Amino acid sequence: MTDENKIKFDERGLICAIAQDAASGDVLMQAYMNEEALRLTRETGYAHYYSRSRRCLWKKGETSGHVQKVLSVTFDCDRDCVLLEIEQTGAACHTGARSCFFDREKEWEGAGVRFLAELERVIDDRKQNPAEGSYTSYLFEKGVDKIAKKMGEEAVELVIAAKNEGVSELIGESADLIYHLLVLLRERGVSLEQVCSELKARHAE
Repeated sequence: MTDENKIKFDERGLICAIAQDAASGDVLMQAYMNEEALRLTRETGYAHYYSRSRRCLWKKGETSGHVQKVLSVTFDCDRDCVLLEIEQTGAACHTGARSCFFDREKEWEGAGVRFLAELERVIDDRKQNPAEGSYTSYLFEKGVDKIAKKMGEEAVELVIAAKNEGVSELIGESADLIYHLLVLLRERGVSLEQVCSELKARHAE
């Protein structure tokens, strides 16, 4: 366990705490912890914070049910800020938004691998709430045989694209394959996080 004497609580006895979605990498919220909140977080495995306005401890989701299961606790280099990697149930923000950081001022072009988690959520929504005219909903309606067939077709097209000159076709076919893979995984009840965990386990071997 971390030596409490090395953690730099401020003059109010608080430390900044950031909650990050372990699967997507999205930053969900920022709050504060005192020594007791940090202890309870470690002991229970669920995020506890200290409210500066109410001047009391609180467990995230205690009344709403939107709890945060803590998977890791990491301190920054100065040990005056703590990062919690969590599994978020429901919304992290009191407004009902998934993340408190939704007031985006500017968005640059392009996307990183974190977009896969967002795409996975959209695919899950199409599974739970079929939409007329949605190709994703159509695939789920047809079932695993149709989805698996599309996976095979996209895999062949990707191989062909890889053998051609240029990369634009390769990028497009890769996107098609990954999309259909996510649909197939959702149809079988497998999450992208489970696949990533398997990759991580293999990397550690």
